[in-house]
Amino acid sequence: MAAHPAPVRTAAETAAPPPAALGVLDDPSNRRGPFRPGRLASVRERLSGPTLARLFRYMDYAAVAGVTVAGAMVQAPAGPLAQPFGAVLPLIAVSLAALWALSSLRAYGFSSRETPQRHAARIAGACTLAAIAGLVAAALADPGGMTQVEAFAACIFAALSAVHLWAWAAVRHWRSQGRLTPNVVVVGATDNAAMLIQSALDSREVNVLGIFDDRSARSPADLHGVPVLGDTHALLEHKILPFVDRIVITVTASAQTRVRALIEQLRVLPNAVTLFVDVEGQDTRAATLSRLADTPLTQVAGINEDERRAFHKRVQDLVCGGLGLIVFAPVMAIIAVAIRLDSPGPVMFRQRRHGFNNEAIVVWKFRSMRHEKADPIVVSQQVRKDDDRVTRVGRFIRRTSLDELPQIFNVLSGEMSLVGPRPHPIGMITAGEESQRLVAEYAWRHRMKPGITGWAQINGSRGPVHNREEVRRRVVLDVEYIERQSFWFDLWIMLMTLPCLLGDRDTIR
Repeated sequence: MAAHPAPVRTAAETAAPPPAALGVLDDPSNRRGPFRPGRLASVRERLSGPTLARLFRYMDYAAVAGVTVAGAMVQAPAGPLAQPFGAVLPLIAVSLAALWALSSLRAYGFSSRETPQRHAARIAGACTLAAIAGLVAAALADPGGMTQVEAFAACIFAALSAVHLWAWAAVRHWRSQGRLTPNVVVVGATDNAAMLIQSALDSREVNVLGIFDDRSARSPADLHGVPVLGDTHALLEHKILPFVDRIVITVTASAQTRVRALIEQLRVLPNAVTLFVDVEGQDTRAATLSRLADTPLTQVAGINEDERRAFHKRVQDLVCGGLGLIVFAPVMAIIAVAIRLDSPGPVMFRQRRHGFNNEAIVVWKFRSMRHEKADPIVVSQQVRKDDDRVTRVGRFIRRTSLDELPQIFNVLSGEMSLVGPRPHPIGMITAGEESQRLVAEYAWRHRMKPGITGWAQINGSRGPVHNREEVRRRVVLDVEYIERQSFWFDLWIMLMTLPCLLGDRDTIR
């Protein structure tokens, strides 16, 4: 049964925020704050700590397995199976004990506060425990093999040290790029906000980029150096939002009316919102901060469902997108030649569109309009029937959706997905008004990467939208897809896309 999306309201049903003051970060000398990295990485570029921890753990498995096989071959040139089990038992004991000890000693944390020396000590401790386990096994099964156990443990230590040296350097590099430390903004310049920021300064697990507070007349200019960038109305359209993983409301729990009002205001954004109230005690603050970070490298026992879905979706995009590029490469070459022969101008058309979390991305398409009449910045006039801007080749590739094929490159780069809400141009106009103003929850469709095709497209919502109801219906279908998304659901949508396109001769494209 299809999941029912949350009710979608029109903009008239909510208070329209005034335009945001987008120049609040123009003076970097006093508005950047202590957390602002040299380069802001978008949420789409953020790396998953649990996924990386699992990757590093698999690398350790591979390294230990390789050393174990090599050691067994050296010990028994005729093959390990030719040796009695007691002779290879110490090697197995060392290998298993090393892997167990690495997890027990939290060698996959890579905390920003942990020194390389301390991390190396964890590796040495794990290998020491492994050597002890191997010596005990040798004493019980093959006392003459104790010397070999020591040499084998030393090889294990060398292999694991090499793996973790690379992992340490990689994590440090990703942190410097802002791809591992989550970015948050705080709503409410309160004592809770000050405690949160101080804890973040101590741990460096979270970057607090700024503070927003409706009581601007009473709020300070900054808290612990983190600047107050405006009120919540300014936050709703602030240019920093595509780089923000989470919005944290730090208003005291006793102000229930204010908290409800803030949640109602912020619910229209694609960003996650967290309520952070009445924090007491350093231990509680530290625990809450770790939950806010949401990327603990120590979480290796399992990956939450959202991360698992995102991982499977990315693998699906890479595999199917790569195969699609190979299959359609000849078709794309023919279309490129036809466009060049049909009308002057570039073969490709590039346009800035909304991506995941409201990030601005550049989407590639085959040019289907006359170059001098194309609108790469804002779609002020959507395509209409018998539009004289469309070329002869353009009519064919738009009717068959072949003009979308270059977006495979957007998929492979990670900006888009094969299946998802279609990316709309930034500033798209519908019925004389900006489309995102017509439906309050319009940005909800940006809670997932945009796609080449989607649930809305196979349900008839394709091409331009001409009025408020068409915008509303597309948002409803897009939100429904986001709530239902799965590996098999995506495959079904991909399979149904071609029949739906071929059977639709009425939609203007």
